[in-house]
Formats: sequence, C-alpha cells, structure tokens
Amino acid sequence: MKYFAPSVETLIDEFAKLPGIGRKTAQRLAFHVLNLPKEDADRLAQAITAAKQTIHLCPKCQNLTDEELCPICADETRDPSTICVVADPKDVLAFEKTREYHGLYHVLHGTISPLNHVGPDDLHIRELLHRVAEEDVQEIILATNPDTEGEATAMYLARLLKPFNIRVSRLAYGIPVGGQLEYIDEVTLMRALNGRQNIR
Repeated sequence: MKYFAPSVETLIDEFAKLPGIGRKTAQRLAFHVLNLPKEDADRLAQAITAAKQTIHLCPKCQNLTDEELCPICADETRDPSTICVVADPKDVLAFEKTREYHGLYHVLHGTISPLNHVGPDDLHIRELLHRVAEEDVQEIILATNPDTEGEATAMYLARLLKPFNIRVSRLAYGIPVGGQLEYIDEVTLMRALNGRQNIR
C-alpha cells in the first residue's frame, strides 16, 4: 500500500537505492528535500546534473576529474616513480589526508569479487600495466582493503607485476582485517603506509 503521492514515493525509492540508505532514512531524506526552499532544491538538482555531465575518469590514473588530468597527476611535484593502487576514488582522499604520501595513484574502481561477478577484466588493471610498462615506475604500493576481495586483488596484481622487476609492496597491517580505508583514522593509515612490506 502506498502512503504518499507517486512523486514522493519515487523520490523515496531513488534515495533508497543509495548505498547504506534504508527505507526510513530514504523517507527522511525525501522529506528534507521537499522542505527545502525551491532555490536550494534546484541547486541540489543542478549539482547532481553538473557532476554527471562534467566528471570523467582521468586518462592516466582513472581517478575522477573534470579536467584533462586529475590534480594529482597534473602536479609536477609528485613522485612519478611510486604508484599507490587503490580500489575506489574515496581511498585516494583517505591517503591524501595523511599528507605523508607524495607519489601518484591508480584507481581500479573495484576489487575482484567472483560472488558479485566482478573479474579482472572489469577493473582498470590493463591501464595500470600500461603505465608500469611505459613510465619509469620503481614501486607499486597495493593498497586495497584488507578483506577477502582486497587480498585476492592484491595477490593477482602482484603476480602480473612480477615480470616488471620493480618493488611491489602491500600496506602493513595496522589496518584491521575487514576494515574500510575511508573509515580509518589518519594516524593508523600513516603507520600502515610507512610499515608497508614487500610481497615478493
């Protein structure tokens, strides 16, 4: 049974599709939006539309950007010999908050997960291998989450990178198993980065 007008139900349904948002939270968000002044609601809608129209993947690292290259790849002061491989764009932000890492990144946009039908070909692995082959890369830091999918992805990448004869390291286990990088505090993440270990 529907309790609200169809347009309100549609709004609730759309919010409920967001990760981590249940039906009750979706209802609260929908009513919050409906209570906004029209100008604020229009600004929210325009921000979503503009982001979808202008944001694309950086052709070098696959991070999100609205420029030709993302700001990190375009920064000539970064160390191009080190690439930190992460699963998602939000993980880049987690590392940048530590202010301890000065290399470049590569964003896979996911991890290998057979249960979710995500295989190596669904990730931006080919682009990473191309970078290693074409650029003067000395070290790859595998910084996927320390869960089953993250570990499987790291091991898979380590095997692919072995012929390149470069240092391949994994974050040290200051990060709890099952933890998500976006929720780890800066000190723990910094210690994990500084204590990374070779995996071959």
